[in-house]
Order: sequence, then structure tokens, then C-alpha cells
Amino acid sequence: MNTLKSILIVLFLLPFSLISNAQEKTANRIPEYKIPYELPSTENVMEVLNRIRTYYESTSPQIIIDSKTGEKINDFNTFNPNAVPSPGFSGEWSYTHGVVLSAFDYITKVTGDKTFVNNNTKFYNYVIENLPYFQNNSDKIKSSKIGNWGRIIEFEALDDCGSITAAMIKTYLITKDDKYLEIINRTAEHISNHQFRLEDGTLARNRPQYKSVWADDMYMSVPFLINMGVLSNNNAYFDDAVKQVLQMADRLYIPEKELFDHGWNVTSGDYDPRFYWGRANGWVLMSMAEVLSILPEDYQGRDKILHLYRSMVRSLANLQDGDGFWHNLLDKNDTYTETSCTAMFTFAIAKGINEGWISHVYGPVALTGWNALQTRVLENGAVDGTCEGTTFAHDNTYYYHRGKSIYATHGYGPVLYAGAEMIRLLQNDKIEIVNTNFGSINSTFHFLLKSEWPEKK
Repeated sequence: MNTLKSILIVLFLLPFSLISNAQEKTANRIPEYKIPYELPSTENVMEVLNRIRTYYESTSPQIIIDSKTGEKINDFNTFNPNAVPSPGFSGEWSYTHGVVLSAFDYITKVTGDKTFVNNNTKFYNYVIENLPYFQNNSDKIKSSKIGNWGRIIEFEALDDCGSITAAMIKTYLITKDDKYLEIINRTAEHISNHQFRLEDGTLARNRPQYKSVWADDMYMSVPFLINMGVLSNNNAYFDDAVKQVLQMADRLYIPEKELFDHGWNVTSGDYDPRFYWGRANGWVLMSMAEVLSILPEDYQGRDKILHLYRSMVRSLANLQDGDGFWHNLLDKNDTYTETSCTAMFTFAIAKGINEGWISHVYGPVALTGWNALQTRVLENGAVDGTCEGTTFAHDNTYYYHRGKSIYATHGYGPVLYAGAEMIRLLQNDKIEIVNTNFGSINSTFHFLLKSEWPEKK
């Protein structure tokens, strides 16, 4: 009888024991992250940056070739109507290349490693040495574009000159090679006096609709204007940069979303459809970071730009997905996670912490953004998962179906920028990065401001 009683007691208690064991295992469960939830090292970040640099350097020989035969042109005494710059990303005169070259300049400033910025002098010297060959024979050129140098002889749009000449200014400040000034001054003339603007001076386009304002154009103009102000010591460029940020925001910033609509045109007025495309918001945030970095703190309008910057960061932190990425349409989680905007936001948030523009508590947002980004850098250094060139559109179907690949070069510069800023964040001596409850379900990172804590005794 006692034996039977014991068996019944065991059978009765067994489910509770199993539940208790399951609860204990659950309590000690370590989450299975698709992307490692860890603190990267400076060495790891540099390895990624060098991998991208090596890939970039391999993409073009930077020579002039015959477009029909592919052969290098050596005789520049007689003009060859088939002459074009050699194909390849590192030989392009393009706005996406401009982001890479600005990032190279920044990486060298952060790390002291000149192998990055050396690419800038190499490229710009290649351009200024060979451009006269085309300029002196412009009447013999069959198209308004010269291969992958586009409209370098006669600018027609911000894309033709703004971003890549902003990087040229930064390189000029290192080399002081006056041969750079012809293109720099021509870009200043185009943006200030010839680029289409609305009646209030806001830079605009007459595409896809009449009098359209694109968020993208903030980056295609503002970094050049603010750096031209530095070069020329002329505050008129600073004033125009501030005006562009604030007047574009008047039309594109949506306060309840704390994000920028991709575009606006006069024909749709106050009731235009809104699409929160990731890279458009990235261009905006990177532009504001450049302005905030250069303008004196008491400069008129800077406080308004800082407010926009902070509000966007607050919204973006909430929109980041569980793996550290942001989506191609920021508010639509069924669009794919996209590399270029993730890099832009990671850079801008880390930059904001390092400069003291935003709270250090945003540190884990930048950290997880970088951890996600490095998974998109392939073994050969190519950057994958970047949305291809995207126009200002008026329907979700268009945005949902934009392709992505390593050949969408918009992602390379932002990833380089993000890595440089992460190095600064990891080395920021004002911040202590703590992983609480390491190895447990509650393991997380906290970025602590050392000045807020009493000295340890």
C-alpha cells in the first residue's frame, strides 16, 4: 500500500517538476540572434573598411580608353571621338563616388591611415590631368555625357557636381592643388546661380512633376555649400546651406512621423501622397550631420536643424528592426531591409553621440546597426543589399519592387562612414560601454556617460 501511495505521489508531482525544470531552462535561455549581439573591436571595424577599400580600388584602372576597342589611348595630340574614361566605380565622376571619397577623407582623419585618402588625390589628379583633352575638343564629342564622367564639362543637375565636388574641396584642403579650383568654382557657380530653384530659393527639379523638391537633393547640395563656405570663408554659402535644409523641411518633414517624405511637388500642394523611403531620409540626416559639424553653435538656424536631427533619430530608433537594419520603406516592415539607409542612420546616430548632439543612450542603436551592416560586406569587399537608383515616385508598388545588389553603389560610402564613426564611438573616452548580465537572457549593452557617475572609491 505504501509503495502504491509513493507511486501516486510521484505521478502527481511529476508535471510540476517538469514545469519547474522548463521554467528554469527558460529563465537561463540565451537568445538566438541571427546577427551577433556583441561589441565589435576597432580592429574588426578596420578590417571591414580595408576590405571595402581594396574592392573599390580594383574596380577601375582610371585610364582613357577607346570605347569601341577597349584599348588604352596614349596619343592625346589627336582627339579620338570614341574616347571615354575607363569603366568602373573608382573611375566615375558620380555622386555615389563622392560619398566614398568624402568617407575616405573622414576615415583618414579618424584613424590617421592615409591609404584611404590617397585614393582621393589619385582620382582627382586623374580627372584634372585628362579633362582638358575633352574640354578642348567638346565640339567633337557626340553626346552631352562623357562615359562615366557624365556631364562633367557642362553641369545640368545637382547630381552632376554637388556630392563629388564636396569631396574635392576636402581633398583640396589637403593638397592645395590649385588645378582643382576650376571644377570647384564651376560647381559653386552652377549651384548658386544656375540650378533650378523655387521662388523662395529652394533647390528643385522639374521632374517627375513640375516644381518638385526631392529629399535626396539635400545631400546633392548642402555638403558642397557648407564646405564651400569653409573654403571661401564666405558665410553666404553657410546661409544657403541652412536655407536649403530648413526650406526643404518645410515641404518634406512630417512632424507626426518625425521623418521626411521622399518628395513634394507644387501641383499636389498640401495633400501629396507620402512615402518614407529609407535612403531619402538617410541623405537628409547625413546632410544635417555635415552642417552641424561645421556651423558655429550660435549660427542662425543651427538650432532648428539640430531639432530636426534629434527628432529624426528618436523616430528612427523605434523603426529599427530586430536585427539592426532599417527597411527600404521605413514604416513598412514587409519591405526588405536595406543597406545604404542602415549605414546612413548608423553613422548619423553614432556621430550624434560622439559630438554630444543626442544622448549617449542611443549607443545600442548604432551598435546593432553596425553589427547588421558588416554582414552585408562580402568576402571580396563588395557591399550587398543596397537599393538601386530610385526616382521620386507616387505609389507603393514602385518602391516595393526596387532591386538591390552590389552594383548599387549608393551603399559603399555610407558603410565606410558608419565604420569610421563606430571607431570614434568605441574609442570615445567620455563613454563606458557595459554589457549587463553577460551570458544571460537579460544581457544587453548600456552606454554610460562617465561624468554622470561618482568616482569609484
